[in-house]
Amino acid sequence: MTLVKICGNRTPEDVIAAAQAGADFVGMVFADSSRRVEVEDAQAMVRALGGPLAAHELTLPPQTIAHARHDVTAWFQHGTQVIARYLEAKRPLTVGVFADQPIDEVNELAEQAGVDLVQLSGDESWEDCLLVTKQVIQVVHVSPLDSPSDPMEQVQPGFAIALMLDAAHGPYRGGSGRTFDWEVARRVAERVPMMLAGGLTPENVGEAVRLVRPWVVDVSSGTETGGRKDHARVRAFIEAVRAADEESSR
Repeated sequence: MTLVKICGNRTPEDVIAAAQAGADFVGMVFADSSRRVEVEDAQAMVRALGGPLAAHELTLPPQTIAHARHDVTAWFQHGTQVIARYLEAKRPLTVGVFADQPIDEVNELAEQAGVDLVQLSGDESWEDCLLVTKQVIQVVHVSPLDSPSDPMEQVQPGFAIALMLDAAHGPYRGGSGRTFDWEVARRVAERVPMMLAGGLTPENVGEAVRLVRPWVVDVSSGTETGGRKDHARVRAFIEAVRAADEESSR
């Protein structure tokens, strides 16, 4: 089953609606963005979902196999197993989204807010992931100018727990509402479990799931109306993902 991340939430009502619709992750943005939230807003969203992961009964995640730190496929497969254990304890998981901010600031905001995971969406290095006190989703941006280059050339095992591909358009680093070449994403998904973002909507996510077969799909602007979360579009997005999963399993 394809997992779903609903990003750009701003209120407890947003994350509750996403959880009720079946989201596996909910994101809140701390980066410089029109969707940026204050720590107090993030804390309210975390509380609405029952508190941080640390407050839940958690089965220890599987230990990393030594060779996985040097094998990109094994590493990210291990990451999916860790996330699966987290989701057994708490669903949805909360994700704090950051970009090009000092790591000390990332850690401070993540701890204060109580988010479960950190997403680095700027130009952070893979080594920066090891300085973050939460497990990290590292974003690799794919521009139309990059195609048909291989984003895997930029990916290193042993640092972030998960890999996301997102669209890059001009100065934008995600949240632009525009897609990139899904054939590029499909080739990556054949090698490693990956999270697909960039221009996904209730109208096109089914096609993306069928073509790319990602581990997770991530949406922000595609579930908004007038710049605010549209809970009906959140439900429609998740329903479209489930329909595509069902079709693919036949």
